[in-house]
Amino acid sequence: MPLYKIKDFYPSYKEEVFGGEDIKGYDVYAGLTEDKIGSVYDLLVDDTGRFRYLVIDTGFWILGKKVLLPVGRCQVDYTNSRIKAVGMVNKEQAERLPEYDDDMMVDYDYEEQVRSVYRTPAAGTSTNVEASAPVETTSGVVTPPATTPTAVTPAYTADTYAYDREPDLYETREDAHQKLKLYEERLVTNKDRYKAGEVAVSKRVETSTAEVAVPIEKEKIVIEFTPGQSTPATTDPNFKEGEVARMDVYEETADIDKEAVVRGEVSVSKEVERDTVSAKETVRREEVDVDRSGNPKVSESGKL
Repeated sequence: MPLYKIKDFYPSYKEEVFGGEDIKGYDVYAGLTEDKIGSVYDLLVDDTGRFRYLVIDTGFWILGKKVLLPVGRCQVDYTNSRIKAVGMVNKEQAERLPEYDDDMMVDYDYEEQVRSVYRTPAAGTSTNVEASAPVETTSGVVTPPATTPTAVTPAYTADTYAYDREPDLYETREDAHQKLKLYEERLVTNKDRYKAGEVAVSKRVETSTAEVAVPIEKEKIVIEFTPGQSTPATTDPNFKEGEVARMDVYEETADIDKEAVVRGEVSVSKEVERDTVSAKETVRREEVDVDRSGNPKVSESGKL
């Protein structure tokens, strides 16, 4: 089950949850003593909006280590702005808790590390931490809750675990938390990105026969004979043999060659098309019913 920082789940949590107050920054004391062990750094809720952990910044107590405190193991004193960590009785127990980091994902395995510390009492203490709930073993035998210094080996898995199995770790009680919290379910959306396909753009060479017409010129000799009018020559003719008239004859041939030219350009890019996917789900919301008998005066403040 995913966990969320309270600010991410309730953006206006000060008004929505605490009526304008904020327990972030409250001092935290070990058990019922006056030994300050740190302050509230943040709060974690599950996907139904229920409080599951307080993030405790131990400050100089354990060199700034941040650890988780299940909400059922604390008492909130709004009057004095302090938290009593009844589930964290000494420094040795806090040192055994896994460190929390802002950027980490709190998964089932991490929570099991946290729960195992609170299920087992700290060494050297006289206060036994009660086993959280009847635990069903793999053989089917149900073991009732008992005070024991030995950690209980759970028979559940990440898929079967539920917070209501361990009410002493996660139950919010009016005597310990003073204010009644109203919960509601909201739809939490997420998006998965996956590869839908691939486009490869390449070139190939195609051959074809091209035709081109080139006009050419050819010279030819035209010989024309024009007969005379049989008139006598005025001079004595000089008959000669072997006289030749020469004339060059030219013609054109087609000189065809090939050259490569750029016929176009291909540009490859991506466009993002956006769409909206709608989903409907039934969500629950807690409301307050006030029963009046007779004519009592009831003053209601805030939005219920």
